[in-house]
Amino acid sequence: MTRLHSGATNRIQAVLQEQVDRGRIPGAVALVSLGGEPVFSEALGRQDPAAPGAMRLDSIFRIYSMTKPVVSLVTMMLVEQGRLQLTDPVSKYLPMFERPQVALPGDGGVQLVPAVREATVHDLLRHTAGLTYEFMGDGPVQRQYTEAALSSRKRTNLEFCEALAAIPLAFQPGSCWEYSRATDVLGALLEVVTGQPLGQLLTQTVFAPLGMNDTGFALPESSFSRLAEPFPVDPDSGEAVRLMENRRPPRFESGGGGLLSSAPDYARFLLLLRNRGTLDGVRLLSPHTLAWMTSDHLGSIPAQGDLLPPGHGFGLGFAVRTHAGLAPTPGSVGSYFWSGLGGTSFIVDPTQDMFALLLTQAPGQRKYFIRLLRQLVYGALD
Repeated sequence: MTRLHSGATNRIQAVLQEQVDRGRIPGAVALVSLGGEPVFSEALGRQDPAAPGAMRLDSIFRIYSMTKPVVSLVTMMLVEQGRLQLTDPVSKYLPMFERPQVALPGDGGVQLVPAVREATVHDLLRHTAGLTYEFMGDGPVQRQYTEAALSSRKRTNLEFCEALAAIPLAFQPGSCWEYSRATDVLGALLEVVTGQPLGQLLTQTVFAPLGMNDTGFALPESSFSRLAEPFPVDPDSGEAVRLMENRRPPRFESGGGGLLSSAPDYARFLLLLRNRGTLDGVRLLSPHTLAWMTSDHLGSIPAQGDLLPPGHGFGLGFAVRTHAGLAPTPGSVGSYFWSGLGGTSFIVDPTQDMFALLLTQAPGQRKYFIRLLRQLVYGALD
C-alpha cells in the first residue's frame, strides 16, 4: 500500500503555514487520506481575518464548483433508476431549450444560426452543451450572460433557465468542451424529474445518507460562527474580495456552484468515491457507474480555455487524467478532480488509493493552491 514518507506531514503543514504567515491566505483546512484512512488533517491560520478565532477542522466553506460532482452523482443515481437517460435532449424536461440558436462570428458582427442538434443530458454533464460562463471570455455571448445577471440568486432554478435559454449558445452542441453553467441547468432538470427542490433532493439522496450535516445551500444560524471568510482585499491584486452570501436561503439553488461544506463532510463524499459508490453499508451508486463517470468522455472533442490541463479529459462531473505526462502537475492516469472558485480543491487517485482535500477562501490564489496541493501530496508519497 502507498504510504507517506517520513516527515511528509510536517512538510505539508510547514508549507501551508508559511503561506498563512506570508498573508497569501487567511487560513486553510487540509486533509490527505490513504487506503481510506486519514493520514493528515490540519487546520491552519484564522477562520475569519476580521475576527478573532483560529481555523477549525469543521469550519464551513463556500465550495462553489465542488457542488458540480455532487449534482452529477445524483444525476447518475437517477440514470441507474431508469428515470432519465444521457441521450435525452434537455428540452424533454426544460422546453425553453427547444430549437436553440448559436452565435457565430459573421461579416460585421455576430450571425445567429440554428443549432445542428439540441444539447443532451450527456452534454450537460461533460460541458459540451454550447453554454459558457460570464468569466470565460469577453465574447458577445459572455457579455449577454453578464447583462442578464445570470449569477443573481433571486431567481428560482427554473427562472434562471428561462433567462439563460433566451441567450444564444456560444458553440454548436458537442463541438467543444467549454466550462459552463451546464450544471446549473442540470440542477433545474433534476427538479423537474423528481418534483423536488434541488436542495431537498441532495439532502435526501446524498447528505442525509452520508451524514453530511454541514453541507447545503444555506448556513443555519447555529453555524454562523463556523463560516470561513476571505481577506477583504486580495493580497496579490489589491481588489476587493466578495464571496456569495449564504446566511439566508437563496431562491437560486445553484447546481453548479451554490453549496457550503466542511472538510469532514466533503471527505465523506470523497470516501464514497474512493469506495466506488458505497460508504458504511450505504450504497448510492454502482461501481460500474462510478467508473463510467470518472472516464474521459471527450475523446477528440477540443477544450476551450485553460481550465482543463494538457493530458486531461473530462468525465461526467470531473476532470480526468489521461496521460502520465503533459500536465504541469503530478498525478496518476485515471485520477480525477475538481475545484471551486472560492479557493477549494480535491483530487481522488485510485491508483495510489489516495484522496486529498484543501479548503480555503482565497479566490485569487485558487490556481496556485490547486497546483501546490498536488505537489505537496505526490511529493509525500513513497
